[in-house]
Amino acid sequence: MSLPRFMIAAPASGSGKTLVTCGILQALVNRGLKVASFKCGPDYIDPMFHSRVIGARSKNLDAYFVGDDTLRYLFGRTAETCDISVVEGVMGFYDGIGILSSEASSYDVSQRLDIPVILLLNCRGASMSVLPMLKGFLEFRENNIRGVIFNNMSQRVYETIAPAAREMGVEPIGYVPKVSDLVLESRHLGLVLPSEIDELKDKLNRLAEVLEGTLDIDLLIKMAGSAPDLEYSAPEVRHIDGRVRIGLAADETFCFTYEDNVELLERCGAEIVRFSPMADPELPDVDGIVLSGGYPELHSAELESNTSMLRDIREKIADGMPCIAECGGFMYLHDRMEGSDGEMHAMCGVIPGEVRNTGKLTRFGYAEFSPLKENGVTRGEISVKGHEFHYWDSDNCGSDWRAVKANGREYDCMHDTGRMLAGYPHLYYYSNPEFATRFLERCLEYRNE
Repeated sequence: MSLPRFMIAAPASGSGKTLVTCGILQALVNRGLKVASFKCGPDYIDPMFHSRVIGARSKNLDAYFVGDDTLRYLFGRTAETCDISVVEGVMGFYDGIGILSSEASSYDVSQRLDIPVILLLNCRGASMSVLPMLKGFLEFRENNIRGVIFNNMSQRVYETIAPAAREMGVEPIGYVPKVSDLVLESRHLGLVLPSEIDELKDKLNRLAEVLEGTLDIDLLIKMAGSAPDLEYSAPEVRHIDGRVRIGLAADETFCFTYEDNVELLERCGAEIVRFSPMADPELPDVDGIVLSGGYPELHSAELESNTSMLRDIREKIADGMPCIAECGGFMYLHDRMEGSDGEMHAMCGVIPGEVRNTGKLTRFGYAEFSPLKENGVTRGEISVKGHEFHYWDSDNCGSDWRAVKANGREYDCMHDTGRMLAGYPHLYYYSNPEFATRFLERCLEYRNE
């Protein structure tokens, strides 16, 4: 199947990938193209920019979470509905899960999906020196690098550098001048949420206008069209014997949700009902709930003030309603949580203990998770992959599951009562679709009771 696509990758984080990717996405949207966008790795926030601000359908592509067949499916099912797909890389192009490993890197994803790569070079403080950098990336190993964009470069320097780049066998796509008034702000989890950036849509439209003048967008579209055909099929999943309604927390607080997780729950027999723990007085009529991650510390006062929702969640979980709570959702279930204002706030009171700001990144990275008890939510052995990324930590993280990190380190985590699974890990259900089915079976048991 023909799926036009290209990737924006860079030698390192902080090279301007998100800014340039968003500008290109906006330029393509402004040309009237139906655009799909993807983010390599587990990050939630960049896809939110793509989806909410630019209007492009956006998903994650993570080669650690899933194998080749599933990765092709997750890409293809979204890409086939659009005219062109843009993939934003993660970290440095060759950087994977280990110091000397390219596994799960942008390079890995580009190889598995046959994606033409545009290398974005940050040229701040350099001119000719960017050429040996480009040469090194081209020759390090066999790759799909087909073009190069020079970021933070003037037109005068670009006109001199571009012919030398072309002689290396890579096509210069253009340059990005210094656009300090159009940069995207940052926060402890990456980028700020789309709703927090003043006049963001105007910013991105102005950035798109700049890039229309300095990049060869037509050449990008042509390169995307040169990508090889990609065949894929949906992986088999087990459907529950019935149908259940799942309440999915979705608002300004609970916004870190893999849409692929939602789609898998639906394939396995769930009807998804979105609700707001911030604004709604109580849970909707559902058979189970999913409390995703997000920024509860930023909205702690609003969450605390919605006492009827806090009480309803506490009582429903005590009554046996199945629940998956991840990171921010896990924090929300505690007795108390420190907000970004430094004050302690009352939360649901399901998990005994407190959550406080540690001031540092805690238990960061990929891991594979499996239960340590037979009577847990999954009713037996299973493993599912995920990751942790948080600055706030709990004095009661749980010890019912075992985490094995990519580097071999192990630790215990999460609370598993047989109906509730709550902890800091963000789980990626497509890493083992049986996990989603078994959770929905608990929800079906609850409904039938």
